[in-house]
Amino acid sequence: MKKQLPLLPATFIKRYKRFFTDIRTEQGELLTVHCPNTGSMQNCQVEGSACWYSLSDNPKRKLVGTLEIVTTSTGNLAGINTARPNHIVRQAIEDNLIPELRGYPTIRSEVRYGEEKSRIDLLLESPTEQCYIEVKNVTLDCGDGHAQFPDAVTSRGTKHLRELMAMVAEGHRAVLFFCVQLTGVETMSIAGHIDPLYAETLSKAIDAGVEVLVWQAPLSGETIRLQRPLTLVL
Repeated sequence: MKKQLPLLPATFIKRYKRFFTDIRTEQGELLTVHCPNTGSMQNCQVEGSACWYSLSDNPKRKLVGTLEIVTTSTGNLAGINTARPNHIVRQAIEDNLIPELRGYPTIRSEVRYGEEKSRIDLLLESPTEQCYIEVKNVTLDCGDGHAQFPDAVTSRGTKHLRELMAMVAEGHRAVLFFCVQLTGVETMSIAGHIDPLYAETLSKAIDAGVEVLVWQAPLSGETIRLQRPLTLVL
């Protein structure tokens, strides 16, 4: 998936109040940009490291820039914009890149479903089947080629797992898709030490028939796209 807006290089200074990040542009200007990530961004806040941001032409925005890519504590790149993975995964499905998700002529986004009034990220439909896909962005770089999810307690993520299990019980396919926006990683696992309830619920979901896919989306200042599956270590 090519970026809709060009990414500009900068130097990361600090993140604060969750949604604000100070950066220094190539021209030496101190700029406050929007941080589109509600997680802890553990290992993704390295003062003085390289980062990339995009600019918006929306005159109503208070912050004209959005932080997109940062450098982790191990020197890898991480895509921290949580609005990107749904589009990245959808594009890969439309391009028939993912073998397990081929054969669905219709793709819809943000469809209401379930008893807990959720919105599914992607709903694939064929004349005989529906496939519910929940997409999660992975940025927790643990070093030694390993990534983990989540980087903070995620009650919302646990709710989504319950909804996916309910869809399987109704006879549909349900897929949890981890989009690993990290360079330099080979494997991924669940951070049970950070959110034990999420880890426990995921184990139950897998036993109930929820499928799990893990794909890496290598990135640069030019492109972000799914490239290859990674190994999930349970």
